Amino acid sequence: MYISPKSYVKGFLEGDAIILGESVIGINSLIGSNVVVGYPVRSKLVNLMKSSSNISYSTYDELSVGSIIGDNCIIRSNTIIYEEVKISDGVETGHGVLIRERSIIGSGSKIGTYTVIDGNVFIGNNVNIQSGVYLPPGTKIGDNAFLGPYVTVTNDKYPPSPKISGVTVCSDAIIGSRAVLIAGVKVGSKAVVAAGAVVTKDVPDGVVVAGIPAKPISSREEYDRKREAYLKA
Repeated sequence: MYISPKSYVKGFLEGDAIILGESVIGINSLIGSNVVVGYPVRSKLVNLMKSSSNISYSTYDELSVGSIIGDNCIIRSNTIIYEEVKISDGVETGHGVLIRERSIIGSGSKIGTYTVIDGNVFIGNNVNIQSGVYLPPGTKIGDNAFLGPYVTVTNDKYPPSPKISGVTVCSDAIIGSRAVLIAGVKVGSKAVVAAGAVVTKDVPDGVVVAGIPAKPISSREEYDRKREAYLKA
């Protein structure tokens, strides 16, 4: 365990947590075993390796500016949170989640086990992200969106290239399991992407798409009617 003297911890530490820099752990938040908060960005580690023979949590602590975790959060074991991350109140992660630098997660959102939030990602309020999802830099997820297990978002149309083209998933959208969202697309508000679909073009608000490449098959109204009938059956 290493708790930075610069940090402000008002929650609970389950086990051997590492809290670096001026990190803030909010009231009643639980930090699980082997969680790291405030891990330094890559550029700082590279410079440290060139200039120092002493690599330890105390040297990492000198490098890190820390991250902020709000009140009533649950950060489960083996999750790694880089520096410059802001996590709002009531957020929960599964086990082994990676959240890289300059990402923002809104209140009440849930991030599933082994999900990778790969830096410079914005996630709104009350978002439900299931296990194994990959969100690259430049991704924006609106309030109340749902991403099923193993959804993959991309940000490079012609990889590998230095040009990033982020994906936007608007509020109340539903992305089914193992769907792939190609760089630069926008999934509209209340749109639905079926499981396994590959989205290569923007999806309008309230439209359901499926297939490879994804094409419109119905409306959100019809989807909701079918869901209601299924729940009542």
